[in-house]
Amino acid sequence: MKIIVLLGLLTSNLVLYPVLAQAAQGPEKSAPQSGASATPSAPYRNQPNRTAKRAAAYYEAVWGIEDLNVKAVESGVILRFSYRVLDPEKAKPLSDKKFDPVLVSPEKGIKLVIPSMEKVGQLRQAPHELDAGKSYWMAFSNTGRLLKRGDRVDIVIGTFHAQGLMVE
Repeated sequence: MKIIVLLGLLTSNLVLYPVLAQAAQGPEKSAPQSGASATPSAPYRNQPNRTAKRAAAYYEAVWGIEDLNVKAVESGVILRFSYRVLDPEKAKPLSDKKFDPVLVSPEKGIKLVIPSMEKVGQLRQAPHELDAGKSYWMAFSNTGRLLKRGDRVDIVIGTFHAQGLMVE
């Protein structure tokens, strides 16, 4: 008699469990609607490249620059770092040709440099005199497209370090 009762309980649980589980999900999750997929989507990787207010204030106060960004150009083979100068005297180390700029990806262990072309020289703007309000750039070679949009990178130019910039 006890065995029959136990078998009855186990059988009823096996039959009721899928029905109860579906009811717990609610009607919106039980059947996909037209245009909606049944599987959850991948995380949204293309997030805005916003510099924290504290970091932006630091770059402005210490280095005299703003609007730092890194963009993948030329189908991702080149990563262009650009910035706008507010105070030319503070920003002078960024255009000093004795420093070799490096773009670093700590997550992937990658260091990219600025290529030097035979007739053109380094792919960077490095004028003798910086002008307030103007934007300047430098291009890093990303041969093999090792870094992609959404990756976080650091820029190192002498004592200047910009950390956590997102590749756009």
